[in-house]
Amino acid sequence: MSTTASDAGTTPPGVSVPELPPAFQVSKREQKTLPNWALKVAMAITGTFGALFLVLHLVGNLKVYTGAEHFNDYALWLRHVGEPLIPANGVIWILRCALALCLLVHVTCGVLIWTRGRAARGKFPAKRNNGFRSVGATLMPFTGCALLVFIVFHILDLTLGTQPIATADFQDHTETAAFAYQNLVADFSRPWAAAIYLVMMALLSVHLAHGLFTVVSDLGAVGKRLRAILIAIGGLLALAILLGNASIPLAVQLGVLK
Repeated sequence: MSTTASDAGTTPPGVSVPELPPAFQVSKREQKTLPNWALKVAMAITGTFGALFLVLHLVGNLKVYTGAEHFNDYALWLRHVGEPLIPANGVIWILRCALALCLLVHVTCGVLIWTRGRAARGKFPAKRNNGFRSVGATLMPFTGCALLVFIVFHILDLTLGTQPIATADFQDHTETAAFAYQNLVADFSRPWAAAIYLVMMALLSVHLAHGLFTVVSDLGAVGKRLRAILIAIGGLLALAILLGNASIPLAVQLGVLK
């Protein structure tokens, strides 16, 4: 078998070697530690976990319509579920830690993708013409930041009872009693607090709808029918979370819950 000059790694004198096309050249840019596809998959997984939690949270919230006693019993049960195998509040803290980790990963990946996109788009960014999807994509950084602030507000308001965010009538739970119903009604009896929750539920639904749409692509759903089904499920989940959670402050303001 003969060996050419190029095979041997040498070039005969006077012979020029043509330059490879750009697509076949080794990139001179610094390689990223975490590729974008890995960041997107991490966001998709953590976002899906967050969406599932929101669905379970909605189911629990809707128990408020069963009355004060049942809702308070449910809140108390959450703190003691798994006993005696798991200590009191153990399941709640496991969920809190898992959600905090998912939130940290989700936000970190989102910031990295956004900053890389801003740096790569140059002076002439492409225009989006996809209607609602375009609006959702544009608003993702803003709705994400607003939701981060709202999470802190929500914890201080209905979990810790920190004033002046929470009401002066906030009652902390005990080992044998919970006052979740009373705290919720007292909180949403304030028009400004009810308005904040309504606005944030609207922003959450926009963020969730577009997020679940991207999850379908980022996790590799390529079939046309499968993509359509998953996108429809995501949209319905976002709508259910909006209508279900938004109904509670409205019900308090209208006197249905009191």
